[in-house]
Amino acid sequence: MLRRMAPDPVEIHEYSTEWPGQFKRIAGLLRTSLSDVALRIDHIGSTAVPGMAAKPIIDIQVSVVSLDPIEPFLKPLESAGWVWDRDNTELTKHFFREPPGFPRIHLHVRRLGSWHEQLALLFRDYLRQHPADCAQYEQIKRVAAITHRDDRAKYGDAKTPIIWEIIQKADRWAGTTGWEPSSSDA
Repeated sequence: MLRRMAPDPVEIHEYSTEWPGQFKRIAGLLRTSLSDVALRIDHIGSTAVPGMAAKPIIDIQVSVVSLDPIEPFLKPLESAGWVWDRDNTELTKHFFREPPGFPRIHLHVRRLGSWHEQLALLFRDYLRQHPADCAQYEQIKRVAAITHRDDRAKYGDAKTPIIWEIIQKADRWAGTTGWEPSSSDA
């Protein structure tokens, strides 16, 4: 069962050049644990966008053939200390938290080629290529973090309109550029 931690305030940190290295180190451990069960291992979320301020949580997406059965990835992840959130209600992924002693990590296991798997990669890639939209998103996050410092759900809700606005732009950009996900990050 996912360990419940005391509520912690939403804090946006300036971009850290350590985030990509943290991802690489952890992704290497995931690759060792999961081997070819992980078809892709990608750094997603705001810490994956160079220069963007973010909550200091490394988001990692592991893409697998199927979410069911869960055993091919559940057993190796749990053996490596990852904690499965059995209460996650989002049916498009399985969610895990970091092993003890690791930096804060959100591990999203999604089906390769699914809409949500592709969306996370497109959103990241779009923000990497569009600094004005990246800056606007960062500003919304900063305001939301101040306004909803002690309520992560409201913080997330406050970002929803700008996220959907960026997704629409990213969709148009993907269509005009022929965007496809690059090679797996690990």
